Amino acid sequence: MSIAGAANPSSTLRKRYLYLIAFVSGMTTLAIELSASRLLGSVFGNSNLVWANVIGLMLLYLTAGYFLGGRLADRFPREDLLLKLIMWAAFLCGLIPLLARPIISRAAQAVFGAEAALALGSFIVILILFSVPVTLLGTVSPFVIRLAVTDIAFSGRVAGQVYAISTLGSILGAFLPVLLTIPQIGTTRTFLLFAGILYAVAFAAHLRSNARAALPYVCMPILLGLLVGTATGSPLRQPAQDANLVYEGESAYNYIQVQEDSAGYRYLYLNEGQGVHSQWHESEIFYGATWDYFLAAPYFNNAPYRADQVKSMLLIGLAAGTIPRQHTSVYSHIRIDGIELDPEIVEVGARYFDMNAEAMPQLNTHLGDGRFILNQMARDYTVIAVDAYRPPYIPWHLTTVEFFTEVKNRLSEEGVVSINVGRTDTDRRLVDALSHTLLAVFPNVHAIDVPQSFNTILVATLRPTAADNLRANLNYPVDSVNPVLYEIMAMAADNIVPLGESHILFTDDRAPVEMLVDSIVLDFLLAGRAEEFRLDDD
Repeated sequence: MSIAGAANPSSTLRKRYLYLIAFVSGMTTLAIELSASRLLGSVFGNSNLVWANVIGLMLLYLTAGYFLGGRLADRFPREDLLLKLIMWAAFLCGLIPLLARPIISRAAQAVFGAEAALALGSFIVILILFSVPVTLLGTVSPFVIRLAVTDIAFSGRVAGQVYAISTLGSILGAFLPVLLTIPQIGTTRTFLLFAGILYAVAFAAHLRSNARAALPYVCMPILLGLLVGTATGSPLRQPAQDANLVYEGESAYNYIQVQEDSAGYRYLYLNEGQGVHSQWHESEIFYGATWDYFLAAPYFNNAPYRADQVKSMLLIGLAAGTIPRQHTSVYSHIRIDGIELDPEIVEVGARYFDMNAEAMPQLNTHLGDGRFILNQMARDYTVIAVDAYRPPYIPWHLTTVEFFTEVKNRLSEEGVVSINVGRTDTDRRLVDALSHTLLAVFPNVHAIDVPQSFNTILVATLRPTAADNLRANLNYPVDSVNPVLYEIMAMAADNIVPLGESHILFTDDRAPVEMLVDSIVLDFLLAGRAEEFRLDDD
């Protein structure tokens, strides 16, 4: 049944079909926008800067579409033209991830190799890929309004109905990709799914109104099907040299990879792959990396501080469990609560990193936002560790005075909070700002620069303490504790650095974290040292 043919017995059915087109078009538009952020996020992250570019350019393309659609509808008020525009929009939406995949793969190498110009160019090219299909989607609403209005006296009512129905579709398009389709079938198939629904609605009407004219458009899904088979066979980001891809998948929050090298070390990579988020080896636990230094945090308390006083730990940013695995090796009696936002990462940790009840019975895993879960906990902790800062998209609500006050309220009598903060070797503004913010809540803050990395561990203590306490506690070794602990304490003591000054205080009302991090990264790249930029881990 064509749109025009549906009007023969009554214009009501015709109008309903037009409204269906408006609904599906609105749903597809938002689904494509949300999927665009994930497509880019796998390499460039999900910072406010990325979101601003995605949303801003999508709105620009839609603006062009509204203008073009209104002009076309007035000049050529034909239903077959509307249907053809929709089918082309659907085809090009399905084509986006297939054309973007090789660009994304190259961009991932550029980001990992810190080739700033190539990475930026790839980012721009990918956004340009959305220009034509989203502009065509923008033509739908004004075109539908023009065709649905049969009496000028009711034009306002019709326009309101079309935009209301289109917005309802947009609401569905906003939730389905994030909550259902991307985690279940991935980004590429999400593009294809919504493009396919849009195409089917338009093609069905066109086929019944003019089968001869519609048949050539059958080649669109056939071509996409052929391209899908050739474009999605390889990993989005190639494994590092001398490493094999063990797992690749997408969750509601992250693009996830697990790689394993020839020596049996496994590594967890997220999104753009800058930084190892967890590490595992069958026979090794300590890797000389940033995670090790969290073990030194309690020993900033006044000497003698005994290992058996470390009774409990809350970790915000659990990832695949490297930090809990190390702590359970050192403190067999410790109780650990780990918070992780992404349930898929927890599953990956259980499958590939021994983060399970059999290997780590002391660990209790909690899924959700770190700050929300923190405030649900009824117990106090010896150590609260925050390993959730992943430049350039640091969760601002985990950096504020109010957050650290909530952390303070969950510490035991000699409790400490330790956080992992990124920096460069010449720009410590983020470290200094967080130190300043912590000092608004805690009496003392100490900084450990992790050697051969762009990481600093900040340790804030509930009681007044001195930096010399760490070295003083080395004089009280305990035979029953893994001796690696004292090696780590010694290295940490050797790398204590003085705090810098900062006038920035992060609060719930104002926390310009991303602006500060973007500035640090940009300054570093503009200084011509892009090839040095790495984050060893989070």
